[in-house]
Amino acid sequence: MSKKAPVEPIVLGKMGSCYGIRGWLRVFSSTEDAESIFDYQPWFIQKAGQWQEVELESWRHHNQDIVIKLKGVDDRDAANALTNCEIVVDSSQLPQLEDGYYWKDLIGCQVVTTEGYGLGKVIDMMETGSNDVLVIKANLKDAFGIKERLVPFLDGQVIKKVDLATQTIEVDWDPGF
Repeated sequence: MSKKAPVEPIVLGKMGSCYGIRGWLRVFSSTEDAESIFDYQPWFIQKAGQWQEVELESWRHHNQDIVIKLKGVDDRDAANALTNCEIVVDSSQLPQLEDGYYWKDLIGCQVVTTEGYGLGKVIDMMETGSNDVLVIKANLKDAFGIKERLVPFLDGQVIKKVDLATQTIEVDWDPGF
């Protein structure tokens, strides 16, 4: 495992529990198509605050799960030490989009209502099943005393305009909510 580190880290998944006794692990992919996680190499994990590059040796489907085998991880104890580690890649590996944007592009954007009220800054995105949600940290002196807002990411309905050049997202949303 080398000492390289991703320049712009982005989490693509997480290692789950051990599978068997030969060092295999379940993996949970955050990519739209679960198998796409294997298109991005190398993978990095963080152990004790240090970046470590891990090399995929093999993977396969097992029932509803995907299981992986990493090089140098040959027994259950070694695999157990990796449980719950996030799978990180350098975001430069992600393909350029013709139109649209990645969630990572929305983090840090200021969110403003169509009437011009500043709701705050996007600090995270959540997947709820029905639709994605912007997690917005409200401005310190928010008139409504709100610290955090959850705004559904419904393009065209709630989300009126995303301008990555100015880092702003315009929404049709009641600031009191």
